[in-house]
Amino acid sequence: MKFAVIGAGNGGQAIAGYLGMQGHSVNIYDIDAEKLSVLDKKRGIILEGKLNGYGKINYVTNELSKAILGVDVIMITTVANVHRELAMQLSPILENNQIVILNPGRTCGALDFKMGLTQAHCNKKIYIAEAQTLVYACRAKETGRINIIGIKDCVFLAAIPAVDTAHVINVIKDVYPCFKPSQSVLHTSLENIGAIFHPCVVLFNAATIERGEEFYFYRDMTSSIAQFIEKFDEERIAVGKAYGIDLVGVSDWISLAYKGTKGDSLCEKMKNNPAYNDILAPVSIFSRQLIEDLPTGILPILELGKAAGLKMSLFESILNVCTELLSCDFRINGRTLKSLGLNNLSKDEILNYIK
Repeated sequence: MKFAVIGAGNGGQAIAGYLGMQGHSVNIYDIDAEKLSVLDKKRGIILEGKLNGYGKINYVTNELSKAILGVDVIMITTVANVHRELAMQLSPILENNQIVILNPGRTCGALDFKMGLTQAHCNKKIYIAEAQTLVYACRAKETGRINIIGIKDCVFLAAIPAVDTAHVINVIKDVYPCFKPSQSVLHTSLENIGAIFHPCVVLFNAATIERGEEFYFYRDMTSSIAQFIEKFDEERIAVGKAYGIDLVGVSDWISLAYKGTKGDSLCEKMKNNPAYNDILAPVSIFSRQLIEDLPTGILPILELGKAAGLKMSLFESILNVCTELLSCDFRINGRTLKSLGLNNLSKDEILNYIK
């Protein structure tokens, strides 16, 4: 098959390298000219760790039109903050029946992308899907050389409208059998586990990060913070129940995504998960674990909860504290129900729209 990978960060290079290893044609798009120059010279990506091999790259470019020309599947691996803007840029050059997969969508990524196409008056038949999370835990050793620390065994995937999910899964299943069909993008959105882990760990270690003290993001977890994360996660699970969705709790999710992880508690699983071992904490509190996960994870889950009449005290608190900590109002450009076209809708109307 022919793929385009939009975004040459850690995840984008991991996906592109894997696809190239499997013999697929892969185009890579990014705005970083220096990174593209390195990839162009190497003509491929080396994967190490849980995957070992060389994935040939067909074409690297900073022009979206060239990247997606004639491809079957567009794998978007950018930060979630730019999904809508990217949809609007892609709108005039997308081709009928192309599949767009957000890796991951975070929360309501497919809805945000769809709104971008709508705003750009795109009337083409495009299959829009979102993955619940990134398939790989990975880090770049250098441009074109990626360390695959872990590979998830199960990643939920859904399309909008939900009737399109079967088609997307059928096309991608032989390439990524870990993608499992989900009932709707509301399910994949609310299974955004990163939004539960990332902000909590960064917030409760903000002083350590600002002092420049290196630590492991997951391996250095403490029982008190892990217990807080589980309480925090209870509000997400309650949102799922309000919309008729049984979500997987954070501790069970680790066991599902990374089979064989040992531990009787969330803290033990975070410490023992081999895929988490070498992941260091960010060097700044102004990192994607807050800048991305708050407006595209915490905020939309909070808004969906409120629309269902739930009290989301911990979600509200985390959002408010981080807003003051970073002096940034994430509600302005974040994924609110209004920005997603869901404002003034009842819970049942939101469900009907998404399905």
